[in-house]
This record gives sequence, C-alpha cells and structure tokens, in this order.
Amino acid sequence: MRGELLARQLMIGLPAQGYRIKNVVAEDWGWCVALDNPDFALWIGCGALADHDDGHLCFIHPSRPRLWTWMGRVDARETVDRLASALESCIRRSGVAYHLRWWSEEEVKAGRR
Repeated sequence: MRGELLARQLMIGLPAQGYRIKNVVAEDWGWCVALDNPDFALWIGCGALADHDDGHLCFIHPSRPRLWTWMGRVDARETVDRLASALESCIRRSGVAYHLRWWSEEEVKAGRR
C-alpha cells in the first residue's frame, strides 16, 4: 500500500526528534502514524499523491489551530508546528525526497496539487 515506506521512515526518524510512536496503522487512504500526546490526538497521515507515480503526501492531524476537548479549548498550534518541523526534517534527511512543499489551507480546500 502506498505510503507505507514513508510511514516506516517516520517510525525511525521521529523518535530521534523526541517523539514517541504509539502505533502505525494501515487505513484505506494510506498509513496513520499515531504519536503519544497527552493533550489531544496527534498523528501523521501518509499516502499516495494520485497524479504522480512516485509522489507521496503527508498531513498532520489536527489540522486546525484550536480544538475542543473534554477539558475545554486547546491551542494546538505550537505542538503541530513543532511536529511539522520534525516531519520535514525526517523527510529531508531520508535522502530520497525531492520537490518537498507545503500546501496552503486554500490549496487543500480547492484540491489543488
């Protein structure tokens, strides 16, 4: 399944950046790399980029800066930004990634690639 190799690379790289992997699960859309986080569910999705044979994509959950939990409102920005930096570092250090780019929220909503 597409995205598995990327998920496995993150299993190796993210602990070196201070993250604890809870589990890695195959989903119908790709792979979910769940991370240990006491405040809210935190994970990275890894999948295929349909328009490119060798293209992959990652997305971070949560995608919104503020969340509601049973404890009230939580600001996720700092945690997600830190994870985004660690994710990019892991991918760049892999030595096999090229044309790495972040999509804007508007591009994601519009379905642009």
